[in-house]
Amino acid sequence: MKQDEQDFAFIKEKIKDKPINKKRMLIHMGYDILCAIVFGAVACFVFVCLKPRIEEWTQPKKNQTITIPKDEEPQEEEENPDETSQQPQEPDTVYVQEELGVEGYQNLQKELYAIGKQANKSVVTVTGVTSGTDWFNTPYESKNQAAGIIIANNGQELLILTEKKVIADAQSMSITFSDDETVPATLKKYDGNTGIAVIGVALADISEDTMDRITVATLGNSFVLSQGTVVIAIGNPLGANYSILCGTITAVQNKVTTIDNNYTIFTTDMVGSENGGGVLINLSGEIVGLVLKDYSNEGDRNTITALSVSELKQVIEDLSNNKDIPYLGLRISTVTEDISTTYNIPEGVYVKGVEMDSPAMAAGIQEADVIVEMNGEKITTVEQYSQLLMGLNPGDEVKITVKRQGSEEYVNLECSVAAGVLQ
Repeated sequence: MKQDEQDFAFIKEKIKDKPINKKRMLIHMGYDILCAIVFGAVACFVFVCLKPRIEEWTQPKKNQTITIPKDEEPQEEEENPDETSQQPQEPDTVYVQEELGVEGYQNLQKELYAIGKQANKSVVTVTGVTSGTDWFNTPYESKNQAAGIIIANNGQELLILTEKKVIADAQSMSITFSDDETVPATLKKYDGNTGIAVIGVALADISEDTMDRITVATLGNSFVLSQGTVVIAIGNPLGANYSILCGTITAVQNKVTTIDNNYTIFTTDMVGSENGGGVLINLSGEIVGLVLKDYSNEGDRNTITALSVSELKQVIEDLSNNKDIPYLGLRISTVTEDISTTYNIPEGVYVKGVEMDSPAMAAGIQEADVIVEMNGEKITTVEQYSQLLMGLNPGDEVKITVKRQGSEEYVNLECSVAAGVLQ
């Protein structure tokens, strides 16, 4: 028995705890704390960097509706002779003429070109690429280029105004900014009547450096332009992007007839390229005219002319918001009181022509009809007709009352026209 106890005596030995090494424990604790601080800092940095992306994935921004303030055409005030005679006369203003001199003229030119250079920050190059095969089955690729103007930022895209003919039938589109960065673009909508189009560029595709260099253009009031107003042409008036021309307005009374509307066209004393384009800006850098070569005078296509931007603001706004432009297919003019009296034609909107296969033709409207009412509203001018038309959506039906020449007098006829889209 004693032998057995001796054999298992080690089981009764008391095991003592290892002494605590306080120095090593403090080192481990400090290491753990350091790791926790580093981990927290890294996690915080990653969270801050990824937060915008996570918000885009979980809560994507909706496109903001683009709203362009409209301009009112100034009304001519009739002077009352009695009131004029009673008002105290202001003393005549004395003008002192000073010679500008060569140096002064040079400084003035520099100031004008500085305005154009600043406005060029909203100019881009639009490229449309078309590819195919020729008769010998050889693949080819052609490019069309023109100037575009950045007109809005809807929170998801930059919206750019350009001419539809540049991107017609293009398989792909791209935008090149002033710093030579090139990004893909997509067509939003276009107006088959005026030929203007709005294309979009995703903000995610544009670098921060480029966003810092560009600006969004402002659409100004072209109703205040008059003969002698100084304007600047930017875009590619000389056939090369970012070229600048300075000049004056020489005529503001000319009108150009288009489908369903008539637009004011400004003539300038500037001579540009026959293939040029772009916009006219005022001395505040605001766009007041669109240089569209399709509306240039056939006799002198090198003279820069532009459509009034104030009359196109509703079209540009609708295109920017991805809306189609309603279309009936009439070429029209206003029958004023004087014209009515002279030619014995009812006052209203005279139909000069009806486009082939248009909604108006399908509804039975004919040349020489006079539109006097639309949806129960009296129509006396082209402006009223166009304003009511722009309030429609493609597919909407509008009741039009016309006066048509009969054997002895004009008779009233009602037509129901479904608005379409001009391709």
